[in-house]
Parts: sequence; C-alpha cells; structure tokens
Amino acid sequence: MNRPPAAPMPLEVRNLMRARQHPARAIDCPHCGAHDRDPCKTISGRRLLTEPHPARVSAWAQTTACCPDCQVEPTVPCHDEGRARTTVHDRRYQEAQETAA
Repeated sequence: MNRPPAAPMPLEVRNLMRARQHPARAIDCPHCGAHDRDPCKTISGRRLLTEPHPARVSAWAQTTACCPDCQVEPTVPCHDEGRARTTVHDRRYQEAQETAA
C-alpha cells in the first residue's frame, strides 16, 4: 500500500519540540556516541531514549558552567581535593541548568 507523503512539520511545532529537549542534547554523548541534537540510544543502537545518559548531562554541565564546589572554570573537570571525579558536583548541575534557563 502506498502512502502519500507526510506534510512537513510547521516551524513553530519544531521549535517547541526543541525547546522541550534537555539542554545536554546540544553536545555529543560520550556514552552512546549520539551526535548533538540527536537523542541518546542504547549501546545496540536499537532504541532511542527520552532522557540523555548521565554521562552526557555531566559533560554538558562541565562544558557550560563553573563549579561552585571546586572552583573550576567551564571545560575543566571537577575534583575532590585534587582527585579527579568521573562526574561533576551537584551544584555544577544546578549552575548549568540556571545558565540554560
């Protein structure tokens, strides 16, 4: 059965959908390799996820905000008394969300 082509999505609807996306989708996901603006996917690549991976959110916060806890600038990883962390401090997440709002 042949279907007629779908109507193009109106620009207002497209912009509204992008506004609802998590701001972490602005960067590539270090966990699954999803490109910027694309949703995260399972490692097998079969299912698209509604929320970004925690590693992507952490990378986004590190890229966009200073950390009030360890006093580092954007792009510099958080640390605990000189020991590198694999994620950012909770307060850095908050700073990044306030910056994105």
